[in-house]
Amino acid sequence: MRTGIKGIRRASAVTVTFTAGAVLVGGAFATGAQAATPAPPTIVAKGGYVMNNGTGSSLFTKAADTRRSTGSTTKIMTAKVVLSQPGLNLDSKVTIQKAYSDYIVAKGASSARLIVGDKVTVRQLLYGLMLPSGCDAAYALADKFGSGTTRAARVKSFIGKMNAAAKNLGLKNTNFDSFDGIGNGSNYSTPRDLTKIASSAMKNSTFRSVVKTTTTKQKVTTKSGGYRYMNWTNTNKLLGTYSGAIGVKTGSGPEAKYCLVFAATRNGKTVIGTVLASTSETNRTADAKKLMDYGFKR
Repeated sequence: MRTGIKGIRRASAVTVTFTAGAVLVGGAFATGAQAATPAPPTIVAKGGYVMNNGTGSSLFTKAADTRRSTGSTTKIMTAKVVLSQPGLNLDSKVTIQKAYSDYIVAKGASSARLIVGDKVTVRQLLYGLMLPSGCDAAYALADKFGSGTTRAARVKSFIGKMNAAAKNLGLKNTNFDSFDGIGNGSNYSTPRDLTKIASSAMKNSTFRSVVKTTTTKQKVTTKSGGYRYMNWTNTNKLLGTYSGAIGVKTGSGPEAKYCLVFAATRNGKTVIGTVLASTSETNRTADAKKLMDYGFKR
């Protein structure tokens, strides 16, 4: 009998020890599974925003609703408006006018180096708009897709379409007074609004294809009926240097400083965001990388 009791006590002791050990092990696994939320990064840009493009949830904000000049990131809306035109024919041709060239010279603006008299397709103009950030391409598209009997009227009409598109997206802190970002006193947006514009534009397959392109060689028709090749390189340095980068647009200017709207996809998750008023090309790229890294970890 005494031997049996000892046996029972010994078994009980083993059971208790095992159970306690299981709790400790379980606790260790639980702690390891709960990864700490990463600390938000510090960026140089005065404004920044990142969201999960699939859910629309905000992942990072810094002065995300403060209105600022946007530089050539404005051209995201230019492209969006063009691509939303009913019955759009991307292969229709636009004849390059002297007014577009004169505008570039007068403004000291970024250029796709379009040549007067050449016939360039709408699709090619979109590449010229978004890769080298051609303000001449922006002018040509505004002239083509605005309504009116004069060039000035057509441009005004096109800018009206840009503002209507912003209103349709429910944006409260965005206004356009130019087709290319060279503003006239009231061309502004915010990191949050610009991100929403880009997210909407990225739903279009043509837009996605254009903005992820690093370089392109386009054959255009000359005034005499021959042809020439135009070579354009994307100003977005994230492409090819940041894993998963898929777009979207740089911007800069005396007031805007250095801006970048960016997007990347990894393992089926897309993050998209904006930095406004960074201090250099290098810093805007570094800011964007920090925000995307943070977005993927969240």
